[in-house]
Amino acid sequence: MTQPFANPGRRGLFQQPAFYAGVVLAAGLGPDVGVAAAKGSEVAELKKQIEQLQKTVAELQNRVTQAESAAAAAAPTEGVVPATQEDIQGLTTDLENFKWQWQRERETHTALSTRALTIGGTVQARYGWNEAKFSGGDVVRRDNSFDIGTALISFTGNLYRDYEEGRNLLYRLSFGASPQTGVASANLLDAQVSYDVFPTINLEESRLRLTLGQQLLPFGLEVTATEDLKPLIQNALFTGASIPLTTKDGRSLSVPATNLAARQIGFIARGDFFPQVDWGANYRAPIVEYALGVVNGNGANRSDDNSEKDFLGRLVFTAPVDYNSWLREIKLGGTFYFGTQNVPEIYYTNPGQKTTATIFLDEGEKNRVGLDFYYNHNPVGLTFEWVRSWDETYPGISPFKTKSPHHYIRKGEAFTATLFYNLGAQFVQSYRSQGRYDDWWPKTYQLFFRWDSWDPDVGKPNDRIQYLTPGINVFFAETTKLQLNYYHQILESSSIQRNDQFLAQIQFGF
Repeated sequence: MTQPFANPGRRGLFQQPAFYAGVVLAAGLGPDVGVAAAKGSEVAELKKQIEQLQKTVAELQNRVTQAESAAAAAAPTEGVVPATQEDIQGLTTDLENFKWQWQRERETHTALSTRALTIGGTVQARYGWNEAKFSGGDVVRRDNSFDIGTALISFTGNLYRDYEEGRNLLYRLSFGASPQTGVASANLLDAQVSYDVFPTINLEESRLRLTLGQQLLPFGLEVTATEDLKPLIQNALFTGASIPLTTKDGRSLSVPATNLAARQIGFIARGDFFPQVDWGANYRAPIVEYALGVVNGNGANRSDDNSEKDFLGRLVFTAPVDYNSWLREIKLGGTFYFGTQNVPEIYYTNPGQKTTATIFLDEGEKNRVGLDFYYNHNPVGLTFEWVRSWDETYPGISPFKTKSPHHYIRKGEAFTATLFYNLGAQFVQSYRSQGRYDDWWPKTYQLFFRWDSWDPDVGKPNDRIQYLTPGINVFFAETTKLQLNYYHQILESSSIQRNDQFLAQIQFGF
């Protein structure tokens, strides 16, 4: 019974008739039928053993077949030399050398940061021509010049990234010169930390972001636009601290404005409710947007000059329509800013000699309110903004009083309207989603016309200043544009010299 296992490689052994005969003879069975009947139980047991042997041999045959297949697969291909232990060690050494070289290149040729960091910036190179020739200091009869409108560098990133809900802790830091916001030389512009209170992963959920530090104010349309997104080369008249003018006899004047464009240090909360989302266009438009804040009110990079704080708020409603509706992007907003400023109190220390002294009192009003309308539906865009200001000042010394009888409330009023028309392809999501290996973007020509009016004191006649500004913006790339503006000045006062301006500016960002 052990003979069949002597050569497990023999195939079909149990399928031969002679084998069964041999097994029967070996068992002592003869041709006698009676004897076979007597030993029937032994035959049945033998058949079971034979079946078990067949199964065992079949399993052995399968194992032999698998072993032969594995050996054939592992056999070296003709003409290919198998790798030796030295080859494997050499490859390991090369990988270690590559890791060392890559780490060295990264440390010596790559800017590194301990936190997530994105570096950006904006530069504006400008040429300007003035109708009036300027003279003053060491400048003689200048009517044109090359200038740098803005040059800034920014650093933004995450201090904490919430991967589950998007409640991120963000920061922004920027330096540079931004004359339109009151920073004429290189200095600190933005320094702020923001936290998303509500989740930001889902576009359909409301949001709330808290920002602490130095930042732009959420007032209207013109003030909130950053340097790289200004529609015109110069800001609206009301946004600055003052407007320089020249009389026809050569004297310089400075007309006060609201100074809303100046960055302030404080705490501002911005949020929204009921967002309308179109996932196909990656479009999100909240029906209600709001902002509330408290700031020093004393400008950028300065501590507060009194113990009072300035408060502001903004509320915006957006038309609740579908993305394809022609009413999309219609927004109506309102803003308030209530603050306090130090007022100079001038009085005679010696009325006979008319000598005076000045003290500052922290009792002056500094209030602004505004309404704005925004519509942007390619190819047409329209914006309108109305602003009213109240500033408490001192009108001058009365020769009959030892102290000023009262403070004077100067009321200013501004109107700014801009009409846009776009030609060419737009920077929409469908273009952004296409793979580009260079800085190519669809070119856009944006024609516009702006009416800008500012009356520094509605209680006084003939002091309104107006600008009519036609121009064009040519977008060569997402961060590069050419701006051409012509400012036609209209003055109510006959004693002020008119000064039309032409400005050409190339802006690029990185």
